[in-house]
Amino acid sequence: MSDMTTTPLSNPMTGPEIEATFGDVSVAQTQSAPAASVADEWRRFGTFLKRPNLDVSIQNRGAFTVLLRIYALDMAIMAVLIGLASVLVAIGIDIPETALADMEITWQIVLLVVIGAPVMEELAFRGWLSGKPGPFNALLALAVGASGFILTHAAEPALGALFVVAALIGAGLALVLLRNAGPMGWFARAFPALFWFSTLAFALVHLANFDEGSLAVLLPLVLPQFVLGMMLGYVRVRFALWAAIVLHAAHNATAISIAALAGQLQ
Repeated sequence: MSDMTTTPLSNPMTGPEIEATFGDVSVAQTQSAPAASVADEWRRFGTFLKRPNLDVSIQNRGAFTVLLRIYALDMAIMAVLIGLASVLVAIGIDIPETALADMEITWQIVLLVVIGAPVMEELAFRGWLSGKPGPFNALLALAVGASGFILTHAAEPALGALFVVAALIGAGLALVLLRNAGPMGWFARAFPALFWFSTLAFALVHLANFDEGSLAVLLPLVLPQFVLGMMLGYVRVRFALWAAIVLHAAHNATAISIAALAGQLQ
């Protein structure tokens, strides 16, 4: 980059030629920085959702500014959804409660919700979303190991333990040996579908929070998780996995804080 800005050009180029030569670089630089305003940041997020893409040139420049802006959008959407739910309850529509509604909120639960869940869920749903073979194969090894453990540990505890050990070793080797590998070509091409698969899977897993209710009734109730999943996928791709974990933790911390203000925290 320094060569391009300091080395004089023997043959000055015209505007179109400059655009053709440096267009991709200028776009990457523009996208790596926070947008000019909060509204522009939200519009950039909306543009990404129209065509999710695996832009590997984006760096961590201004990451916390972007995270704060996306968090503000998250809170605004959550406020609208909570308001809508309150209206439905007020007019007499029954909304199923989550299985966690009557749970006593202890500090152990707080740590699980604010730290444990974001780390584990981001590893599972978006750890592989970079398209790099290291995280992808590491998660695949863990999935195979977990499946082997579930199928064999009851009858053969030693074999189940072997599956776990092998999975951990395989995941570690994948992360170390493939740490410098770039995104896989097929993954980049299929990224829009994979992004929406990750987002939908993240939302559907939260159906387990409800003890009863038909699918038609419960699906709208995981809309908050679907919206959150879109934002988490966006910041994960734009920056790195840590950004998705931080945003997820902030979302959950806000939810648990509201519960605390309601007098449920012990």
